[in-house]
Amino acid sequence: MQKRKLGKSRLEVSALGLGCMGLSFGYGFATGKNEAIHLIRKAYELGITFFDTAEAYGPYANEELLGEALRPFRNEVVIATKFGFKEGKTALGTDSRPENIRAVTEAALKRLKTDVIDLLYQHRVDPNVPIEDVAGMVKDLIKEGKVKHFGLSEAGEQIIRRANAVQPVTAVQSEYSLWWREPEKEIIPALEELGIGLVPFSPLGKGFLTGKIDEHTQFDKNDFRNTVPRFSDENRKANRVLVDLLNGIAKEKNATNAQIALAWLLAQKPWIVPIPGTTKAHRLEENLGAVEIDLTANDLKEINNTVAQFQVKGARYNEESQKMINR
Repeated sequence: MQKRKLGKSRLEVSALGLGCMGLSFGYGFATGKNEAIHLIRKAYELGITFFDTAEAYGPYANEELLGEALRPFRNEVVIATKFGFKEGKTALGTDSRPENIRAVTEAALKRLKTDVIDLLYQHRVDPNVPIEDVAGMVKDLIKEGKVKHFGLSEAGEQIIRRANAVQPVTAVQSEYSLWWREPEKEIIPALEELGIGLVPFSPLGKGFLTGKIDEHTQFDKNDFRNTVPRFSDENRKANRVLVDLLNGIAKEKNATNAQIALAWLLAQKPWIVPIPGTTKAHRLEENLGAVEIDLTANDLKEINNTVAQFQVKGARYNEESQKMINR
């Protein structure tokens, strides 16, 4: 497995990480505990050393799962988790008060069965707490040896700059993929200037870019995609045009849609580390195949020109979730 460094912090991780949310939260029924542990350990065996979780994934269940699964080789992996919601529940809104950050961190250490959190993200910007106070609290936790690195999720350029001035930010997590390229406008240039790594979540468009989803696909009743405008029946049908375009490129490279979508991300910057999630071992292996795909300058130009012909239909979040994107 190739390795990458997240920004000037030099935090080294596998070129692809594993987003673990879907094992416990978001896409319907949780994966069985033994099956989930097996998948996480399989990822490690295949070379993945970067695992992403959060208190809100459950809440708490996902951190507990990772703590057990990664315990045998804890010192050989990087664990990223997140704070920032009241009682760990997204429906209750944000809570990044310094005292809550400390409480969540100390509880997460126990759930993760570890003495230190490698990368601690603020999950969403809290409009009621100055980012300087957030960064200051994490700085204290780093001094105390409870946290190694500070990260932000879905933060805007000015928030990133203000936080970084108090405590250097190692990584910013944002949605970024061939069907959501908004970070290219302000976020990526700022990260390059500041020496901060980018960790794209939903690099496969919440599964859509794999080509396995169409307007006839039925999601579990608890799957959050049921509430996402981009996944309405009408928009899924319209957005298949993008999948078809990707499919043509994938056939030329003897690859899958997912591999091309991930390889494209990896080719953008050497400090970008996507964290695709999956609950299936064969998809895990498929995703990792993206690391071996070498997209030439001509390939990238063709992909960019092809994607530029298409306008994705539908918002990426529902109105309630969008309110939490406070940039």
